[in-house]
Amino acid sequence: MPSIDILLAFMLTTAVFAFIPGPAMLYVAARTLAADRRAGLMATLGIHIGCYVHVIAAAAGLSILFHLVPTLYLAVKLAGAAYLIFLGIRMFRASRQAAGNTVPAFEKKSAAQAFAESILVEVLNPKTAIFFLAFLPQFVDAGASFPVWLQFLILGTVVNLMFSFADVICVLAAGLVTKRLARISSLQRNLQRAGGAVLVGLGLHVAFQRS
Repeated sequence: MPSIDILLAFMLTTAVFAFIPGPAMLYVAARTLAADRRAGLMATLGIHIGCYVHVIAAAAGLSILFHLVPTLYLAVKLAGAAYLIFLGIRMFRASRQAAGNTVPAFEKKSAAQAFAESILVEVLNPKTAIFFLAFLPQFVDAGASFPVWLQFLILGTVVNLMFSFADVICVLAAGLVTKRLARISSLQRNLQRAGGAVLVGLGLHVAFQRS
């Protein structure tokens, strides 16, 4: 493995990236607002698991495909953006259907849905693959006793765990707000609409953001 100095620099840099508010934090916060803290935590777990696809791809060198084939990168990015917008619109529709219910139908199954959908959201995020491809090689030592692919897996796992830890903190903070406000049915529906708006906004941001 790399030297202690390099590993310390790696941990510090990863922590800085992890705790800077970004799309993942907004996403899990939106899932928390739209349902509850459990849904937000399950969304975080889904993103965490989905991220391992990119870690493995980086270790195998597959992420280079996004550099070599820009059309593939664009297709995956637009698919991910469309999926986020679809989820946001569905939250809006669920908030209207919940108008006459004590417990919204969306909320009843939101945790399981949040987990499954978040895996796909992360897998369809090519920027994660590009991040690993750009970030991890700076801390990989080709002359170390561990093979390069194993260093990619280890460092990628550390990055994923730290980012997920930051997302959990974001969910807990959003959960405190949701718990206080969700007792009033009208506010509960507005929280769902707010979560849907965030997801639609994220989808549009991803779609129109320059690569």
